[in-house]
Amino acid sequence: MTRTLPDVTTVALAITDGMLHFELSLAMEVFGSDLTHLVEPWYDFALCGPSPVRVDRFRLDPDHGLDHLRRADTVIVPGWADVDRDPPAELVDAVRAAHEAGARVASLCTGAFVLAAAGLLDGRRATTHWAHTEELTRRHPRVTVDPDVLYVDNGSVLTSAGKAAAMDLCLHLVRLDHGSAVANTIARRLVVPPHRDGGQAQFVTTPVPTPGNHPLARLFPWVLQRLDQALTVEDLARQAGMSSRHLGRHFRSVTGTTPLQWLLTQRIRHAQELLESTDDTVDTIATATGMGTATTLRRHFARAVGVPPDTYRRTFRTRARSGPAPT
Repeated sequence: MTRTLPDVTTVALAITDGMLHFELSLAMEVFGSDLTHLVEPWYDFALCGPSPVRVDRFRLDPDHGLDHLRRADTVIVPGWADVDRDPPAELVDAVRAAHEAGARVASLCTGAFVLAAAGLLDGRRATTHWAHTEELTRRHPRVTVDPDVLYVDNGSVLTSAGKAAAMDLCLHLVRLDHGSAVANTIARRLVVPPHRDGGQAQFVTTPVPTPGNHPLARLFPWVLQRLDQALTVEDLARQAGMSSRHLGRHFRSVTGTTPLQWLLTQRIRHAQELLESTDDTVDTIATATGMGTATTLRRHFARAVGVPPDTYRRTFRTRARSGPAPT
């Protein structure tokens, strides 16, 4: 039986020889750091694997053996370096046993090959680094591989694309467990985007946007300061000084989505923060986020987040307030 959110406190990182150190380091930075000043309790983190483990030029001494994965609430499998050969059977068996024991299992980058070998992705949608999606499809035809997204959340089984998308999935897990305020604070600490939706495209033809180097750099903060207003695509295009058609192309290039979908996502994110940090009514939050009415907010919120606003507030607000979060 899958554990419920209040019980998700232990995170185990499954490691063996041949893991990719970048994705492994991301997971250790997010879940292995002492962040009890943000929320208490934070995760009880453990490295699990045969001892010792060689990761590139580094040696790691696990805290526990792979059999300890069955005791974890969340198991994370970093990227697997040599996708041309099968991952170690002991790792595959341990990951499968952990999931059967009720653990939430997440793979980063090519760690999806481990989950696929364990049968956890059969009949499910999944992703991995775009360079290896065809190989994952070929070797595991029962998996529906999506090459165009940052990560896929199937509830108890999650997969991410490569490199930076691994951080997106790690922050997504924190957001599920502790709310968006805590996840956003961690993102600021790590100087990474606080939220990129899992459906965003893996491959973007332009460089990662930084202030001033893309056509929408000034538009984004302008919009975020006016989320309480009924903005249209024409309003955004006028502010950006371009046609609606050009605006749509730039949005797709920079964000991987449409202007209206991006705007709706920002409204939902703002609603989450207000639900966590204020006692405002749903009607008041609907007005503050530009949703108009509580009915509209509830409909879009439940569709995007998976639970109604009131349920979200009960689940996350207490945790978000349990520790100071720098602005």
